[in-house]
Amino acid sequence: MSFTCLAAAFSPLGSLAERLLPQAFAADDGSHDAAHLIRVWKNARRIQAEEGGDLRLLAAAVLLHDCVAVEKNSPLRAEASRLAAEKASTLLADEGWDAADIGAVAHAILTHSFSANIAPETLEAKIVQDADRLDAIGMMGAARCFYIAGRMGSGLYDPMDPLAENRPLDDKAFAIDHFEVKLFRLADGFRTATGSRMAFERTQRLRVIRDMMLDEI
Repeated sequence: MSFTCLAAAFSPLGSLAERLLPQAFAADDGSHDAAHLIRVWKNARRIQAEEGGDLRLLAAAVLLHDCVAVEKNSPLRAEASRLAAEKASTLLADEGWDAADIGAVAHAILTHSFSANIAPETLEAKIVQDADRLDAIGMMGAARCFYIAGRMGSGLYDPMDPLAENRPLDDKAFAIDHFEVKLFRLADGFRTATGSRMAFERTQRLRVIRDMMLDEI
């Protein structure tokens, strides 16, 4: 699919999206691809409709928040958002953006990452963080969790102790452990009221998915 077609999903900032999409994601990672960016943008639009915020800044931050690809198991994982913020700053400077807006977008990108553990200070940064984390829970969150486990060579679950009742949780070895280690906990850290409400609903779905999986094993 062409970038022109993909850019239409970022309405009303389609022209900006068309220029930034070629630099926005790694082609070989299905958990951080164009579909992920579109879902995060839809989440951001839903939150922005209730909370406010500058759509242009949000669009640029969403489009470029994963513009540097770092695998989940890389020692540089905690640096991914900083590297992406630096690259985004250069790209937006080339687009003629002013320093204040570049700084706002870079801050939103820097603080979106769970691994970076940096608190967002602006409304736009809070929205981008919430919008990105919403894609880590619910049905899509489960799908991405299992996809990433496959990329990393992890198992789906421990066949002898799937709920880790008699062993330490290990989400590097078993995908289902990641639900308890991280995914079920994400809803507690949302920054906007709208995002928090959406996160609660998606966490409930995630628990249903986990329980349905357990029922089949």
